[in-house]
Amino acid sequence: MSWDQSVFSSNVERVGFDDNTQEMTVTWKSGKVSAYQGVPEETALRCANAPSVGSFLNSEIKNQYSHRYVR
Repeated sequence: MSWDQSVFSSNVERVGFDDNTQEMTVTWKSGKVSAYQGVPEETALRCANAPSVGSFLNSEIKNQYSHRYVR
C-alpha cells in the first residue's frame, strides 16, 4: 500500500512510502524530497510515527539505504 502522511518534526514535513518502487520518501520543510530505496514499509511507518523523525532518519535510514533527491 502506498501512503504519505504529515509528521511532527522541525525539519521534515511528510514521510511516505511507494509500494510500486519500494521507496520511502521524505519531504523536507525546505521543499526538497528525498527517496530512500529498499526501505521496508514497516520501517517507513516506524519513521513516520517516531517521537523524533530526524533522529530515526539519522540512526535507522541515512547510512543504511541508498538515497537520491527526487526534487
